[in-house]
Amino acid sequence: MSEISLPVATNDPVRPFFGAERSFSIHPGSIHIIGFGFDGTACFRKGTKEGPDGLRSVSEDIESYSPYLDADLEDYEFFDLGNLRLGFDDDVEAQWHHANNDFNQIFEPLDLAATQTKLITLGGEHSISYAPIVKHLKQYPNMVLLHLDAHADLRDGFLGYHFSHASIIRRVVDHFGPEHQLIQYGIRSGTRDEYTWMNQQGTIRKSRQDFLTSVQEIAGDRPIYLTLDLDYFDPAFMPGTGTPEPGGEDFHSFVSLMKILREKNFIGADIVELSPKIDPTGNSDVFAAKIVREVLLTLEQAGA
Repeated sequence: MSEISLPVATNDPVRPFFGAERSFSIHPGSIHIIGFGFDGTACFRKGTKEGPDGLRSVSEDIESYSPYLDADLEDYEFFDLGNLRLGFDDDVEAQWHHANNDFNQIFEPLDLAATQTKLITLGGEHSISYAPIVKHLKQYPNMVLLHLDAHADLRDGFLGYHFSHASIIRRVVDHFGPEHQLIQYGIRSGTRDEYTWMNQQGTIRKSRQDFLTSVQEIAGDRPIYLTLDLDYFDPAFMPGTGTPEPGGEDFHSFVSLMKILREKNFIGADIVELSPKIDPTGNSDVFAAKIVREVLLTLEQAGA
């Protein structure tokens, strides 16, 4: 299958993610990284707009080899498409819509399944996940959405923003068909109404074992997409995020998930809410970059 030129330009990153080739084309059969550095609706501590390039800048300082998955990024070809443009409008929602429109122009015509093309979107706040998740929902009518997060993100808008970071899951559930499924884990902050909804709908998993078992039980050919808010991890490990919540997960529990997903039909992911300047030690950047490495390698191995 031949390369597909991007219909819109993307901004150059500080540097491509380590091991990736900077590209202005879609390469069917390969994994692509794209950044969406937006934090306009963030309501506590901003800075996630620096997340995509923060991840890239530190990626060359970690090993390309994962001892957990016994796999090396050097053995694979993957591509970095740069960052979506926010435009020059000072209006927050106009910036968000501008970048979403660019995302849709790039990926809407592309049949991800037929071309065996996979995508990792780097945020940015969690609202940036809307376009990639909706694209995958449209493409895969029986997709399972795995939502790892400290927060339920089920509000019907927040602080005047319909597409707020606090309402991302509510907005994508609007696009669910009868065979789509949502599984949520790590949630430890939300309103009473959000918890009532999760309990009534059966989306929330309340223990690590229940969550991993739920993923293990997904049929091997059923598409799985991961939306990962980095505040899913405990702030003891990952303080560099806008809305930290005590009681989160650790790196090794995430590796346990990756070992399951590499045996499944894992089709794509977004990784959001790294705020590099909040953690001046740089440890959060390194932690997040290793998470991206594990996701990249799992996507490469999944379905092989």
